[in-house]
Amino acid sequence: MQIELKGHYTQKRLVQTVVPSVLMVLISSVYGVVDGLFVSNFAGKTPFAAINLVWPAIMVVSSLGVMVGVGGSALVAKIKGEGDEVKANKVFSMLIEFSMAIGLVLGVLSFVFMPQIVDWLGSDQQMASYSILYGRMLTAALPFSILQMTFTPFFMTAERPDLGTKFTIICGLVNIVLDAIFIGWLHWGIAGAAAATIASQMVGSIGPLLYFSTKRNHSSLKIRITPIEWHPIRKACVNGSSEFVANISFSVVSMCYNWQLMQYLGQAGVAAYGIIMYAGMIFYSVVSGYNIGVSPIIAYNYGANDRKEMHSLLKHSLIIMGVIDLVCLVLSELSAPLVARIFVGYDAELLQLTTVAFRIYMISFLFSGYNAFTSAFFTSLNNGVVSAVLSFTRFVFEVASIFILPLLLGSAGIWISVVLSETFAILLSGTAIITLRKRYGY
Repeated sequence: MQIELKGHYTQKRLVQTVVPSVLMVLISSVYGVVDGLFVSNFAGKTPFAAINLVWPAIMVVSSLGVMVGVGGSALVAKIKGEGDEVKANKVFSMLIEFSMAIGLVLGVLSFVFMPQIVDWLGSDQQMASYSILYGRMLTAALPFSILQMTFTPFFMTAERPDLGTKFTIICGLVNIVLDAIFIGWLHWGIAGAAAATIASQMVGSIGPLLYFSTKRNHSSLKIRITPIEWHPIRKACVNGSSEFVANISFSVVSMCYNWQLMQYLGQAGVAAYGIIMYAGMIFYSVVSGYNIGVSPIIAYNYGANDRKEMHSLLKHSLIIMGVIDLVCLVLSELSAPLVARIFVGYDAELLQLTTVAFRIYMISFLFSGYNAFTSAFFTSLNNGVVSAVLSFTRFVFEVASIFILPLLLGSAGIWISVVLSETFAILLSGTAIITLRKRYGY
């Protein structure tokens, strides 16, 4: 499916255009959930908790790919809107080269220091060996992970979101099939989960790299060997800093949750939070997929100085995001017992804990979609500073709540933390949109 960034977007056209991006991120999240399902049901509670303990730390370094991809795709879309296709391809090529380089460096460093990282995360002796093994396997493949994350937003900017969806489906099938073989049949446990994830990341990074580099590429973006210039790299990174902050914040917040849960509830709390995160990934993937799809369109119209279309895109997006938030809230509240049973039906006490925590935590869905879109909106306008401030403020609110509320409410305060922080954040998001309206003319 070939799309065009230019032209007027009705609500129907906008939804149709972003569907491939939503499917791309949604499918990616689903096969991440499958990892957890296989490990929990075939390897047990301790390996499952170990994966969820170390995963946020891995995502901290992997999120550099999100920063380069999201910030870079908005920059490239803006340049295309200005009418300079040659420069757009040049910047695109440099960003891919940069992602490959940082992936190699960070992969080596993370592999070497993984035991110290796991210890710092608060792992007990029983979980440590599992966490180190899983962490080292995934960080050894970090170049593939970062490159895959970098490519994801560029499919929309290249006006070929369908290709992103196809690559993601292939990656998902590879991951799920190998999970079944490595974990379910060969009983490799978390080593099998890591191997399946690495294989899917290799497909998701090498595949797009080959496509954008060959003559069969009929999209508007092409990779050519280009000497790196630091000005566009720096500009893309600053512009994508909000997504980097958001991903780091999410990972750091997850570490804080795990640390507090180990103090209050032990391994059961970490396992319950892991299930909530897996379910939350489905919701966040819809929001993230929409943002990935709409951001290049907003950036293109910003570069083309079409303020009327920017206003229309903002209005449609706020309506769509409201519907997504409400539907996900209702579905999550209704499905809480079923989701918990699928993961930990073998443990009655953990099942009860997870169900209650799930229902409290998911109330945050009422506002979190709006907050994520607002941050992405300002990234689209190439204002990474405002976007980063919004993301960082959400992080500060949530971390403060995680440590303060349990002192007042006990373990229940841990689950309520995200609800309180998203409520504060929606006030700031609304203020930013209203305050900067005249500046950007939307």
